[in-house]
Amino acid sequence: MKSSPDVSCINQDALFLTTKATELFVQHLAVTSFNQGPGKETNSLSYTDLANAAEETETFHFLTDILPKKILARDYLQSLEQMQENDNDDDDADF
Repeated sequence: MKSSPDVSCINQDALFLTTKATELFVQHLAVTSFNQGPGKETNSLSYTDLANAAEETETFHFLTDILPKKILARDYLQSLEQMQENDNDDDDADF
């Protein structure tokens, strides 16, 4: 908040409440991700658990752009090729 040029003064109470709300939100995300994922068995929390919770839980759905599911580079390149082929097929259909 302090780095924003639009903000000239920050009330200490507002700063504290924003910090506390952020802390509680991150805790809720972590606990939900832990409980939904395989972390209980291994007593761990991974990026994949967070990404799955973001995708599967409506409350966290807005995080899907920030926490996308990991894919292998070869899978990404393969999907790009398929998209390009589909675009070329659509262009050919226009004629």
